[in-house]
Amino acid sequence: MRERVKQWRQKVTSFLEKHIKPQSIQMTIALSFTIVSVISMGILGISLYNRFVNKMEDMTTQSAEQLLNQTAINLESYLRNMRRISDAMYYSVIKDKDLATDSLDEEMNLLYEANKDNLISIACYTNDGRLVAAAPVATEKNNLDIVDQEWFTEATGQMENVHFSTPHVQNLFDDPSYRYYWVVSLSQAVELTSGGNSTLGVLLVDMNYSSIEQLLTKANTDNASEYVYLMDGSGELIYHPKQKLIYTDLFSENNLVAASYEDGSHKEEFDGEKRIVTVKTISYTGWKIVSVVPMSSFDMGISGMRMFVILLMSLSMLMIILLNQFVSANIAKPLKRLNDSVKDWEAGNMNPDIYVGGSLEVEHLGKTLRSTVAQIRELMHDILVEQEEKRKSELDALQSQINPHFLYNTLDSIVWMIEGERYEDAVFMVTQLASLFRISLSRGKTIISMEDELKHARNYMNIQKIRYKNKFTVEFQVEDAILSCCTVKLVIQPLLENAIYYGMESMDGDGEITVVGYRKGDDVYVEVRDNGLGMPDEMVDALLTENNRVRKHGSGVGLINVHNRIRLRFGEPYGLEIDSCLDEGTTVRIHLPYIAYSPENTELLEGGRLKQLKGERQDEEK
Repeated sequence: MRERVKQWRQKVTSFLEKHIKPQSIQMTIALSFTIVSVISMGILGISLYNRFVNKMEDMTTQSAEQLLNQTAINLESYLRNMRRISDAMYYSVIKDKDLATDSLDEEMNLLYEANKDNLISIACYTNDGRLVAAAPVATEKNNLDIVDQEWFTEATGQMENVHFSTPHVQNLFDDPSYRYYWVVSLSQAVELTSGGNSTLGVLLVDMNYSSIEQLLTKANTDNASEYVYLMDGSGELIYHPKQKLIYTDLFSENNLVAASYEDGSHKEEFDGEKRIVTVKTISYTGWKIVSVVPMSSFDMGISGMRMFVILLMSLSMLMIILLNQFVSANIAKPLKRLNDSVKDWEAGNMNPDIYVGGSLEVEHLGKTLRSTVAQIRELMHDILVEQEEKRKSELDALQSQINPHFLYNTLDSIVWMIEGERYEDAVFMVTQLASLFRISLSRGKTIISMEDELKHARNYMNIQKIRYKNKFTVEFQVEDAILSCCTVKLVIQPLLENAIYYGMESMDGDGEITVVGYRKGDDVYVEVRDNGLGMPDEMVDALLTENNRVRKHGSGVGLINVHNRIRLRFGEPYGLEIDSCLDEGTTVRIHLPYIAYSPENTELLEGGRLKQLKGERQDEEK
């Protein structure tokens, strides 16, 4: 796969060099500016076009929402009025009457007459379906099973709610004129009193569907570019301006999907047409009023904007191309001569005749380049030598230094013990400090045994435990197999120092530091684990970067110094690895090759002859 990608890249590069490579500086400048300008104009044009389209969609959405809000207000006002009629009938008439002695007809007729423009009928039934009263007075049809009517079962099934039905033909009463109206039924469970006994009943208010139809028809008349329809919560249509066409399958609506939409605007594609659909839920009923705006309704405006953007981009690009030709012609000649001088220097001529002339900027560039050519090699050499010497002296200085603060604090603790007549503790601390210095000096050696390095770490921690008044515990879990291997000195102590400074100093409870050493194949690992506060990833990354500065705490030998000294002696695969998690602790892992500690191996490592040592080990294995 990689070979195929490489071949394809070579073919593309060859094609570009052969067919598209500019033949002159003028063409390069003109082509570069033209490409940048075309891309910029393209981005600008597309952004302008998209902003226009988005603005139109936003305006359409806002208009639809305003229309729906106003229509919803009118519809909710109408439904609220119908509910008031139902409540007035129940609370002002039915609850005050005893059906054994009183009649509901007179009050029901008065209420009906006052609202007959919006009502078809009002009726009250017992829980077994017997008619108690109705207005206007009419004869109930025979063979009607009232208790099976949907409005009746909903009212008795959920007695605490008022229920609104979908539009249907009113067919409960005989009409001499045979005029059966479309109605929306409002039904609710009521408490009837008869002979002092309470029974359950159902109050039915049939609203004139034409009143709802008029409200929504007006909304559709006022907005020719969109239409509005009404449905219940399950998606069943209550009103649609093209309802007759829907019933005859000449038109279809996406009402079942729209029923699942939340209130607000949505984009959809239905029957191959993109549309903006806005939904609002009507209070009391759970009905949803829906506005549909076809995207095609503002295609003409979008097309006009598209043509304007294309024309503007075309004229702008033509002007840019002409301007680029003029500018590139004036810049090209002196740049070409300067380029020839650079090519002469690139060919190996260390004293090229750098061209100085042309425009002010090109002349200044030529002078600068002439000075640069004369100094660059010397500067490169000086910088490399300086950096190498600086790196070496920094590593040597950091390797041997013991921070004055650490020494001062340790001696101060010894004085404090002597003044407190804790002579045994003072002797112990002096002994540990002497051992610490002895191993740290190591007669000038940089390579010591792991056993001595661990002894140095123990001495250091014994001192720190006394200084920190046993704020933390230290445990060493080291395999005997690694005690006789080689290591760079002063690699464990800085890790312990780091664990104390970052992990222990700010802890409220007792800290735990564990030193774990083990061998894995030809590698040796020493881990310093703590249960301290941990560090964020940014601090972990900074600890092993060149920009990190050694702290003025502890011994002053930073982790970056340890990392670099290990790599300097053993190579890139080795060094430090840090794992830390806030509030959980930190683990710093030393990775070394397993090299047995012996005078011969120590001499080779001190002399930087690791490759020779590896070769001898491979020969021994063979």
